[in-house]
Amino acid sequence: MPGEYDQLLEATIEHLQQMKARGTRFVTVDNAALKALTAPAPAAAPARSSAPAPAPASRSLSAFAQAHATATPSPAPAAPKPPAPVPERSMFAPAIGIPPEPVIEPLAPEAKEAAMADLRARALVCVKCPKLVASRTQVVFGVGNIHADIMFVGEAPGADEDLQGEPFVGAAGQLLTKIIQAMGQSRDAVYIGNILKCRPDMPPGEVGNRKPTSDEMKTCIPYLLAQIDIIRPKVLVALGATAVEGLFNKAIPITKQRGTWMTFRGIPVMPTFHPAYLLRNQAPSEKRKVWEDMLAVMERVNLPISEKQRGYFLKG
Repeated sequence: MPGEYDQLLEATIEHLQQMKARGTRFVTVDNAALKALTAPAPAAAPARSSAPAPAPASRSLSAFAQAHATATPSPAPAAPKPPAPVPERSMFAPAIGIPPEPVIEPLAPEAKEAAMADLRARALVCVKCPKLVASRTQVVFGVGNIHADIMFVGEAPGADEDLQGEPFVGAAGQLLTKIIQAMGQSRDAVYIGNILKCRPDMPPGEVGNRKPTSDEMKTCIPYLLAQIDIIRPKVLVALGATAVEGLFNKAIPITKQRGTWMTFRGIPVMPTFHPAYLLRNQAPSEKRKVWEDMLAVMERVNLPISEKQRGYFLKG
């Protein structure tokens, strides 16, 4: 009867309100219960009938209340914190949330200097990768302004970097320097680092450079993360697919990702082509792509941009 239906509905609402008061935030509902909740209230029984009218919706609501009370135990009254969200579909919230990134408090300038000096001292004597230790000339830690707004992240030292102990000093590094200068900056005004601090070893008799392995990147990445946390730049520029993979622990095609902002530890990241790619493909269209990425970086850190700069590598 309608009176019984209303009583059951009010009892169910009261039960849910009590659960909410005790800290319960999520209620799991199956399809049968949802159908019962959307069913209309039963009509009143005819006056001439002495038998009670059937109330399927009432029974469904009652079953829902009993099932929910059984499936979702009430938290202890003395618990000071609300229960964590349940990892399943709910009528009130999405299934599973993504853990927040760590909140890194910026350091005072003096603290930055001390922290970076300590980190550098530890990195220079690192022996975590025996093969790389055996083949390296020296550790290539990083170079530039630790108070910089822009930090460039590359892949790993090459032969020239291994000899000089500084990142990006070979042919690709010279091109990166020109890009930085075209932005109105200098190498001393930005910071430059790599995913790996040691040059990846090459098989005997082979020349050139190889891509770091996943294990090598995972082993060395804590040094770069510490550099990022100390510097706290306004923008990270990831130079090439390996830099993106090292930061995000995921292989992402740079041709699809470049020019699209990402976020790492709360910092905007601009993925772009590695300067070595531009040495192999010197088409103005490819140079323009990288330059458009740099214009976006300049805008993000509020660097002035002239009309001449905006027109670089555009067809006349």
